[in-house]
Amino acid sequence: MTSDRKNCGVLSARELYDRGVAASSSGRLGAARRYLNRAAEASADADLSALVEISTAYLDSETGDLPGALTRLDDVLTRPGLDVRTLGIARSQRGLLHARAGSSESALRDFTDALGVIGDDAVLAGRAYLNRGNLHMQNGDLAGARADFEAVLGCLESPELDANYDKAKFNLGYADQLAGDLVSAMRRIDDVEPRLAALGPLYQATISGTRGEILIQAGLLAQGEKQLASAAQTYGRQRLPLFQGEAEVIRARALLADDPQAARTIARQAARRFRRHGSEVWALRADAIATMAAVRAGSRSLRLVEEIDALLPRLHRERLLDDAAFVHLHAVRVLIRRGDLGDAGRRLRRVRTSASAPIGLRLLRLEIAADLERARGRRSLAFGRLRQGLESLHAWQSSFGSLDLQSGVVGHGRQLVIDGLALAVADGQPEVLFEWSERARGLASRVIPVRGPGDPAVTQELSEVRWLAAQAPAADSPAGRRLAELRDSIRQHAWYGDGSREVVHPVSLTGVTEVLDGRDAGLVAYVTTRERIVALVVTAGRARVVDLGSRDRVDTLLGGLFPDLDMAGSEVPAPFATTVRGELVSRLADLADVLVAPVLDDVGDRSLVLTPSGVLAGVPWGLLPGFHGRPVTVAQSATSWLARSVDPLRLESAGFVAGPRVERAEAEVAAAAGLWAGASVLGVSDATAAAVSALAAGVDVLHVSAHGRHSAENPLFSGVELMDGPWFGYDIDQLTAVPRLVLLSACEVGRSEVRYGEELVGMTAAWQHAGVRSVVASAAAVNDGVAHDVLLGVHRGLRAGLDPAAALAAALPAPTPDAPPAPFVCFG
Repeated sequence: MTSDRKNCGVLSARELYDRGVAASSSGRLGAARRYLNRAAEASADADLSALVEISTAYLDSETGDLPGALTRLDDVLTRPGLDVRTLGIARSQRGLLHARAGSSESALRDFTDALGVIGDDAVLAGRAYLNRGNLHMQNGDLAGARADFEAVLGCLESPELDANYDKAKFNLGYADQLAGDLVSAMRRIDDVEPRLAALGPLYQATISGTRGEILIQAGLLAQGEKQLASAAQTYGRQRLPLFQGEAEVIRARALLADDPQAARTIARQAARRFRRHGSEVWALRADAIATMAAVRAGSRSLRLVEEIDALLPRLHRERLLDDAAFVHLHAVRVLIRRGDLGDAGRRLRRVRTSASAPIGLRLLRLEIAADLERARGRRSLAFGRLRQGLESLHAWQSSFGSLDLQSGVVGHGRQLVIDGLALAVADGQPEVLFEWSERARGLASRVIPVRGPGDPAVTQELSEVRWLAAQAPAADSPAGRRLAELRDSIRQHAWYGDGSREVVHPVSLTGVTEVLDGRDAGLVAYVTTRERIVALVVTAGRARVVDLGSRDRVDTLLGGLFPDLDMAGSEVPAPFATTVRGELVSRLADLADVLVAPVLDDVGDRSLVLTPSGVLAGVPWGLLPGFHGRPVTVAQSATSWLARSVDPLRLESAGFVAGPRVERAEAEVAAAAGLWAGASVLGVSDATAAAVSALAAGVDVLHVSAHGRHSAENPLFSGVELMDGPWFGYDIDQLTAVPRLVLLSACEVGRSEVRYGEELVGMTAAWQHAGVRSVVASAAAVNDGVAHDVLLGVHRGLRAGLDPAAALAAALPAPTPDAPPAPFVCFG
């Protein structure tokens, strides 16, 4: 900034103006104002003076003085003798500020008039089209917005002519995001980010904010909020209150479902900020979110409906049609709570949504329509609305190839599933409960996966992540920041995979029963609501619903399960170990009293397929009394299990991997490999990520004995430790082929992160998503000696012709106070 001041005295008015515009475009608003003030003093040319005033008006608006900015432009447009081009620039700029102020009709008129007089000046035309496109997008007219952004690209032809070329591409990405095409949105943003970010902190913040919106829409709330917080801080430091308020509005919208009180507080703060600086249109959007937050918090107040009725015409007047539809639906919800079903129905009919409406709006309308039908006592119609919503969600999901993205976006259908399960439990019919159990379990697994070719760029990034992760750098160190950047990049590349656009329909209860009968097997589907837990037991042509009682008792038992398992599996002094393991045995028995004992009469001695709800993820079912010694397969859903088990499981070749710092790893894999003819073995020194990937792609059975870690922040960065660092869930996506059976003699990698109550994602899910038939893994710490003995027993069973679940059941010792537990589970 010092050099700016030194040079001002020797520059002409035109040079000062040009430097001011350049500084403004790069987000250096303080320098821009200094240049423009000096240009105004030095200029003797009427048109140049007007251009200086136009640019200064823009600075006024960016720093919060929107009324003053409009006054400046009105003054310019009344000056006599100005060139028609100068007047076109002034009209274009006034259109931008009218849009900010919420005067959509005036803004549209100014932009159209400006385009009529600008002529063949590509840069000016590009600017006007860009701003008009933003207005269309603000008003929900995505088709109009796209047309204008494409017109910018047509005018400018390349980013070399003007930065608005990249801004138009960026805005096309934002339009994609609003339309639900998250992959295309991220691709466009990635394409232009290097050039836009180089323009200065303002553009870096805009990119961060938009990425935050995309991450939130993808269900990654913590990561999205982090990006939005970063953007808001930058806007605050740059003294850009309107941009800061926009970031707050987006954050408040993201918090609606999980923390409506915080959403209301943030939205009200944003509304005050916007009104203080003259931006009524954004203030209205903030008002809409604050009102919806009150409804989400449980309000039944008729006064709230009256507030919505006063807000709706103002939203319509500013063409904020999607915002109006969202708010109107929340009024319907209040009326349903109050029992005014007639008015609720009339209002609901007035809220129409097209196929191009945001996915969240379409799903909310169906969710509230189901609420209304349930309140009217028309349960079958309520189920129909909920099914319709989930089918829309699955159609959207199927456009994504990434497991991370598929499982993330299920949050948009969370309430549909919660409501469907509650209705199904209340209905009590086995067919209905089975259907909704399957719909809840299959939120992501219903999408048919696509295996694409490996990405060399991702392979390289994963190698660097391994190297950095082994150093365990501090998060705020250069290496820590680089590690975070690489993880974000890998996730984004994973998102780029194309979806199959194919969705599996849930299997019927009859279809599953026929298969179970032929295998002398049973199915237990555990279903939880907020208050209760029930089991649907299916055997030999019979299906029965068993009420397992209050969910509170199960939640209490589960609360200490993983700490007990981890401690019981550790090397601790004998007296203490006996006490800890005794407490675990008691906890497992108590869990069995709730989850197992009530179903034993129905299942007899059959092998079992379990489809547990998300709260039961990681339960070591084979250690529960009543299930111990019995073949138990834990499936993502009955539908996915049936699809995987159609063909016989042929296991002919095997590969074994010993990771570092596991005392008995090499002994374990050597002993197990001796049971398989021609087995391939990677000892500790040979067990690199590249070698393991090559091995995994060429065998039917893969056995890995290594330390494992579960990553709750990003479950697909869960992994096993190899010689050159961790081998992650993301590495699985890079494989050209996968085994049929994977055995993980590693702590925690059988654990999955629960997203939105039912959706599970982790390393076992990554293997299954890639096409592996079965995974044997543990959700907790495993003693090295126990892992050696159990998995060696599993291999003996496999060689004797047992399937994986039966081989594991035969090898699992019963839990006792005298020995570490073996919490292995067969997932399939």
